[in-house]
Amino acid sequence: MEEADDDAAAIHDCSIRLLARREHSRLELQRKLEARDFMRNDILPVLDALESQGLLSDERFAEVFSRTRVENGQGPLKIRSELQARGVSAEIIDHALELVDDSWLVHCRAAWRRRFGMAPADRREWSRQARFLSNRGFSAEQVRRVLDAAAEDDADTGS
Repeated sequence: MEEADDDAAAIHDCSIRLLARREHSRLELQRKLEARDFMRNDILPVLDALESQGLLSDERFAEVFSRTRVENGQGPLKIRSELQARGVSAEIIDHALELVDDSWLVHCRAAWRRRFGMAPADRREWSRQARFLSNRGFSAEQVRRVLDAAAEDDADTGS
């Protein structure tokens, strides 16, 4: 019985240290604890307790994660995929993406401008720029609109 209490205390302490560094999703934290050779049956009650105390929150993790990724120029598709891989539910992801930003087209254009700044000169360059933006996590519609607007701006300036 005392050994179980010691394990729970060790898991709790390790969890607190990890959470002090940055937010984690429940699944992420569970995986990190399992990698430290703690048993799943010992981990789950500790995670439940941390959630009930408000120290572990998938909602908070998703919001912080999303904001950071948006600041780094990533789009909603990539952010959604990364959050899903970390075990965050679709409802929480939707909510986090709504809280973070709804002007994805502006972010897509900013990412394009930082990387390229000039409209694609030919189809090959258009494809290269589109791939870059798609890999950043922007939708095909967002990419098309940004590149079309860049071409129109380029035509308007007479370049």
